[in-house]
Amino acid sequence: MTRQQALHSLNLQTLATSGIPLVETTLLHNLERLALESVGLASDAIVNWQASAELRAGATGQMDLWLHLQANASVPLTCQRCMAAAQKPLQVSQWYRFVATEEIAMAQDDASQEDLLVMTPQFDLLALLEDELLMALPLVPMHDECPVLPEFSAGVIDVPENASDKPNPFAALAQLKKK
Repeated sequence: MTRQQALHSLNLQTLATSGIPLVETTLLHNLERLALESVGLASDAIVNWQASAELRAGATGQMDLWLHLQANASVPLTCQRCMAAAQKPLQVSQWYRFVATEEIAMAQDDASQEDLLVMTPQFDLLALLEDELLMALPLVPMHDECPVLPEFSAGVIDVPENASDKPNPFAALAQLKKK
């Protein structure tokens, strides 16, 4: 099993008991959904990330599994002002608490400050990393200062010659109002 495959089916309990954090570098091209959002992604573009798991005593006295995920990347996105590529830094630092079932997660979600995830025997850590990076994307990516300002034309709007032949839709409403 390759290292990449192991990160798609990770045993978090083993990670927590080892006490050794995963410190990794992943090519952004391997995060397919994130790569689709980028423009002109270099083949060597990477995301540096770290994941550490630990066991903590919970409110019920049982040990809860917690995961801390941190990531840094720079992703080229389309600037919505000039339409050129704009390098945008992405940072993630998130804690997750794992619970046994979806029902428990739903019941505790409103009262919890932390994000809740359901414990699975084989956890896809790379999918979680990609989800967090996607959520860290800016809603409207823009340069702080665009290298080339967009050009706008201040010309006259072309009105088709036969536009005056069409009846005014509000004229019909005016006729109804008179009745």
